[in-house]
Amino acid sequence: MDDLKDLIGRTGLKVTPQRMWVMQALLEMHHPTAEQVMAYLKEKYSGISTGTVYSTLESFVQKGLINRVKTDRGGMRYDSVTKDHHHLYCEESDTVKDYYDDELNHMLKEYFDRKKIPGFSVHDIRLQISGKFGPEQDDN
Repeated sequence: MDDLKDLIGRTGLKVTPQRMWVMQALLEMHHPTAEQVMAYLKEKYSGISTGTVYSTLESFVQKGLINRVKTDRGGMRYDSVTKDHHHLYCEESDTVKDYYDDELNHMLKEYFDRKKIPGFSVHDIRLQISGKFGPEQDDN
C-alpha cells in the first residue's frame, strides 16, 4: 500500500482511498475498460461512484500514471504499464496483450529521428498491431 501511496503522491495528486482502489484495480487487471474497473471495484467497495472512477482514470492519464489504449471496436482500455511497449490486438476476441521489443523501439526511434517530420516533435511511439491470436495465445 505504501508503494501505491508513493506512486500516486509523486504526481502531485492527493492520495485518497478511492484513487488507491482504482490504481490497485488497474495493477491487478489487464487492459481493463472503465466499466470493468467499475464492476471490479463495486464488488469490493460498494460506495465508490461511477463518476469517481472515470475522473480518477482521467487524472491518472493526465499525470502519466496510466495510458489509454483504443480498440478497433471503439472501446477505451487503460494500461498501467508505462514502460516502453506496444500492443497486440486480437480483432476477433477484442483482447489486448503487451508486446515488448527493444529492437523495434530502437528502429522506430531511429526512423523518426531520421525523417524529421516538419513542424512535429515525436515524444512517444506506440504501435497497436491488429490481427488474430491462435487458440493457444488467446488468453489473458
